[in-house]
Amino acid sequence: MRQSYLFLHIAVILAGFTGILGKLIQLNEGLLTWYRILISSLALFIILLITKTPHPKDDKLRMAGTGCIIMIHWLFFYGSIKYSNVSIGVVCYALTSCFTALLVPFIQKKKFVFSELLLSLLTILGIGLIFHFDTTHQTGIILGIISSLFAALFTIVNEGWVRKYDTRIINFYEILGGTIALTLLLPLYLYLFPTDYIFPDLKDGIYLLILGLVCTVGLYQLFSEALKKIPAFTVNLTFNLEPVYAIILAFILFKEAHEVNQYFYIGLVCVMLSVLLQTWLTIKRQPITSAPSGGSESRTE
Repeated sequence: MRQSYLFLHIAVILAGFTGILGKLIQLNEGLLTWYRILISSLALFIILLITKTPHPKDDKLRMAGTGCIIMIHWLFFYGSIKYSNVSIGVVCYALTSCFTALLVPFIQKKKFVFSELLLSLLTILGIGLIFHFDTTHQTGIILGIISSLFAALFTIVNEGWVRKYDTRIINFYEILGGTIALTLLLPLYLYLFPTDYIFPDLKDGIYLLILGLVCTVGLYQLFSEALKKIPAFTVNLTFNLEPVYAIILAFILFKEAHEVNQYFYIGLVCVMLSVLLQTWLTIKRQPITSAPSGGSESRTE
């Protein structure tokens, strides 16, 4: 269990860089997402060849369909950053835990967990205070909220694969599915949202490699291992720390200085407190046992 939490928090740190890279890369959100998943799918294909990992006979199309959810999440996530800034994009992502608490009872036919709903409200309070009820970037905020909804849906659906297949197999077919879907949609996307900047320059190419290899393939592996023992709600709630890292980096790198005041610190405490409380409750409920044998899963940012 402790190792799973370590993997989870390393994944959160890597996820914090995805928004920063999204701001640094000059491509629009559609092309940025396409290059990211293309690089990631190629890297995973090579890894599977080297490791000679057997491919499943069933569920390939279903895993590919799940990958379309993560592709849509990334489109809206980077759209939120492009139409506003890194701070708004990543803070909206913290709503994922709230959507998870609301969706899990319907999708997995479980009862609502009162503690999860309360902790989600604490997260929402923290987000509101960090924003200080800022409505000057309404488009970015709306895109960010939609992004967090798809992130929650993706994690819940993926949780079902964890004990069934190898992590690399799941990640490969999901990202491959997202790559194929976006490749088919890209001509229409570029028609609706035209851009003169289609091919990345050297700097953007380096950023895309880091984004695809380290902050996607590496992040997904860590995330998937964490999901073997940690529930989807806890995973999403812990990822609320991502805005903390990303906002600090955005303030330093991009001078996104809405001046840090008492509301920022109070909101930051609310988000961190919700993560610490849920982690403590989960550890208290579940005795530390050896890792179950079996498969794995994938992640969002």
